[in-house]
Amino acid sequence: MGGKYRITGNKYPRMRGPRRRGRLVVAVVASVTVLGVGGWGTLQLIDVFTGGGRKASAAGDGTDCAPRTKASASPAAKALPEPRTITVNVFNATTRGGLAKKTADELKKRGFKIGDVGNATKQYDKKVKGTGVLLGPAAALDTSLPVLGTQLPDAERRTEAARKGAAVDLVIGDGFKALAKQPDADWALTKLARPEPAATPKKGC
Repeated sequence: MGGKYRITGNKYPRMRGPRRRGRLVVAVVASVTVLGVGGWGTLQLIDVFTGGGRKASAAGDGTDCAPRTKASASPAAKALPEPRTITVNVFNATTRGGLAKKTADELKKRGFKIGDVGNATKQYDKKVKGTGVLLGPAAALDTSLPVLGTQLPDAERRTEAARKGAAVDLVIGDGFKALAKQPDADWALTKLARPEPAATPKKGC
């Protein structure tokens, strides 16, 4: 080449490589980013192990508001009479002979006192369609009748305000087959005397 830009001599000019400024900037930005993320993570760990966990705990306590049940204290046993203190009159209102005596004998084995045994009066004779009717004075409604009812659960219970004495009647009806099985009757009597405690709801928050 000639003129102003003519190259003379046996040496050629060296070509400088591209400057490294761009790489340096990228490296600096990357370092700052890594340090920032690391510092943020460290702060989070410190927050959890020092005081930040309290908020989560408080939030957890607020959600635990499900209603709880607490069994109330067992109620005192009811003052029910024992079978041996209850006098039962057994009357047959059906057309089947001998049913009153057979039933009376079974009640006697189970501890009840037996009074009169025979056919039902005209008021009930052949007029009781269910298993039976339990009759007694007004005072027997919550005492003797429930106890006798454990022996014949399906029997109807009635009271007579003008009735005198403490004895109760068992009037056998057309639907009668037999008294309740003794284990079942004993269990019903125990449950009657000592009912299970009722569960009462308890607030959890």
